[in-house]
Amino acid sequence: DSAEASPSVVFENTERCSPDCLQMLLENISGLTVDADFTVELIPEINVAVVTFIKNIDTKEFVEKCSQNKRVREFNMTAWLLESTQSIKAENLPESISTDYLTVYFESARNGGGPVSDVQLFPEENSAIITFCDHKGNS
Repeated sequence: DSAEASPSVVFENTERCSPDCLQMLLENISGLTVDADFTVELIPEINVAVVTFIKNIDTKEFVEKCSQNKRVREFNMTAWLLESTQSIKAENLPESISTDYLTVYFESARNGGGPVSDVQLFPEENSAIITFCDHKGNS
């Protein structure tokens, strides 16, 4: 649904920008405040940060501002909207985990879940693919 843009923006190539610097840069570009208006989740293993806006903003416009920002370009970072998905991969699961447990866990509203349509366990990888009934996590 293109009418409703994702509240999350992915930043790639974040290794040259410290976490504090990234937060200040995002505040400067958005005019918003970290923690109150948006959160930043760093994934250092792949030099990515995911910014999720709590405050309702035009994330497409924000991505455009980022692509034109001198500092973002100097850091060689790129930004794009995080696509919605119906499936997620859970990793590092205990060997004794069951599909029933995973279904109940990911359907819990307290955990940010919603109705689950399928769970595929991959015991050899200690992982599972959880598929939701719709991409928002609830129907």
